[in-house]
Amino acid sequence: MNPETVFFPLLLTAKTCAVSLLLFLLLAVPLSYWLAGKRGIFAKAVELFVTLPLVFPPIALGYMLLVVLGRNGWIGQFLETFGLKMVFSQTGVILAAFVAGLPLVVKPLQAAFSTPEARDLEEAARVCGLRNFKTFFFISVPLCTKTLLAALLLGLARASGEVGITMMLGGNISGRTNTLSLEIFNSVSRGDFDSAAFLCTILAAFAALIYVALYFLQPKRI
Repeated sequence: MNPETVFFPLLLTAKTCAVSLLLFLLLAVPLSYWLAGKRGIFAKAVELFVTLPLVFPPIALGYMLLVVLGRNGWIGQFLETFGLKMVFSQTGVILAAFVAGLPLVVKPLQAAFSTPEARDLEEAARVCGLRNFKTFFFISVPLCTKTLLAALLLGLARASGEVGITMMLGGNISGRTNTLSLEIFNSVSRGDFDSAAFLCTILAAFAALIYVALYFLQPKRI
């Protein structure tokens, strides 16, 4: 087992998970709150795109993103004018992880923000003069703290094990875009089963930590 084949995928996966977690907090949480309060056609369309990674094959979704974000795609061409390259880069790997974990963060939080109890307290806060921004941070989010933490953990778990979308956007380039999950595939392909087993052990340990954290976040029965 070559340590170099283990160290880089581990480092890239840790970096991908850290940035994805930050994106979940900055984008997924406000998006969940917005979707919880909207019922229009536009909101339903956004919800459809958010839910797509749960119901659409990852490799097919990755291809669609590759077409849109590639050099011939209109978004890809626009981004390249600013020097941003999404395809076959670590940025693409992070985007793939974020897209894969997004529905697992948004859907539980959307349900939590939509409960009658949460809506009643938010309305009471607004009647008392609290602005929407402060209502979100001081009323809505504290009410859903456990759901928020659980959703972030689920999204993180999904991001750490993403393969299909990452392979399409990142390209599985050794030493550049090969995450732990992709390196397991590479190790098996070249017959390096010791490296594959070691990488699986790392992912299994990470999954076990997430499971333990989710267990303690569950409401305890009396």
